[in-house]
Amino acid sequence: MKEYFFYMDLSYDKCLGYYYGHYTSVQVIEDGGKSIRFPAERIRPFISSIGIRGRFRLILDDSNKFLSLEKVT
Repeated sequence: MKEYFFYMDLSYDKCLGYYYGHYTSVQVIEDGGKSIRFPAERIRPFISSIGIRGRFRLILDDSNKFLSLEKVT
């Protein structure tokens, strides 16, 4: 199992494209500098009236398959 921490700050307007499926993936830079891409549908539960803002933990299995995404702050 692998875990990555990153900060995400997207305005509500930018989030709409992800929410409505216009984008298929999200690419972030984790704290260690590694670029990680995961399905855009995974951020939908975190979209609020201000967009997405906060620190997240992404957990992948040993084959790099998505297991979970959670907001940590």
